[in-house]
Amino acid sequence: MLTERQKAILRLIIQNYTTNGQPVGSKKLMNDGIEASSATIRNEMKALEDYGLLAKTHSSSGRIPSIAGYRYYVDHLLKPSSVDEEDRSKIRQRFHRDFHEINEIIQESADILSALTSYTAFSLGPDVKNRRLTGFRIVPLNSQQVVAILVTDKGNVQSRIFAIPQSVHSEDLEKMVNIINDRLVNEDLLTVYHRLRTEIPMTLHKYYQSTEGILTLFDGMLSQLFEEKIYVSGQMNILDFEPNQDVEQFKSMYALMSDVDGLNRLIVPTDQTIQIRIGTEIGHDLFQNMSLIQATYQIDGHGQGTIALLGPANMQYAKVFGLIDAFRQELSEKLADYYRSLDRH
Repeated sequence: MLTERQKAILRLIIQNYTTNGQPVGSKKLMNDGIEASSATIRNEMKALEDYGLLAKTHSSSGRIPSIAGYRYYVDHLLKPSSVDEEDRSKIRQRFHRDFHEINEIIQESADILSALTSYTAFSLGPDVKNRRLTGFRIVPLNSQQVVAILVTDKGNVQSRIFAIPQSVHSEDLEKMVNIINDRLVNEDLLTVYHRLRTEIPMTLHKYYQSTEGILTLFDGMLSQLFEEKIYVSGQMNILDFEPNQDVEQFKSMYALMSDVDGLNRLIVPTDQTIQIRIGTEIGHDLFQNMSLIQATYQIDGHGQGTIALLGPANMQYAKVFGLIDAFRQELSEKLADYYRSLDRH
């Protein structure tokens, strides 16, 4: 159990270190308001080091926070900063334009967050399972590739490029589109997904002499189209998070940013409005010296979305916590306005 003075010292060390990146010594703590002698403060810092909350750098008398120190600070000492009007104005200006579909707003939200923080930002829109299918099309690109396009009633358009199996012909694709539109349009996506796995394959057998190629293409297209897409912005910022990272570590982290399964494991659903995971809590060996702050937002009648920031463990937690809390509210209002505009039309 920390004393009040130890808590004050830990809080000041973290606030100073996350602001300027320099080890903090007893003189700095005295100047910042710790009412004790330099020797007493050093003893307190040594106690905090023994608790595993601080670390000493080389021969310097200054201390820096440990991963455990950041965790204690977030759990017990964090007081979120209010967002300054300049940042709030930037958010509103970026959102104050016409968007043609939900995914544009989700992508823009990741871009704004990354620009404001210089961290890597992630954005995941409201749950697609609450939506209804309103259209499905396939557009040929050439003799080997097609674009599959799925449209929902909430303004979402999902598209993917797929290679066509040699056994599948253009008339086969046309039949498949007609079957989906005849039987699945206006169904909610959860029902659509279930029927794609059960009823539709049986229907396809009635129309095709051999369904091997068509079922492979069909399953691949629809499975990928129903995946929740996580938009990422500021991937290159990870170069700044870990000063000693090698090229292979950077390549692995960068590759993860385009790995759908990896991102889904990284951005896990949570009941908490805002959650901060530090180091090994993130669940990936690549991020042991980093932090991930994740926030959820709710849109009445349209489900829940998620935004997240990946940054160094020495991020300015109070500032980032306040920013992401304000941002999730602005994003929720923007999406709610967009849905209302759809209803009016």
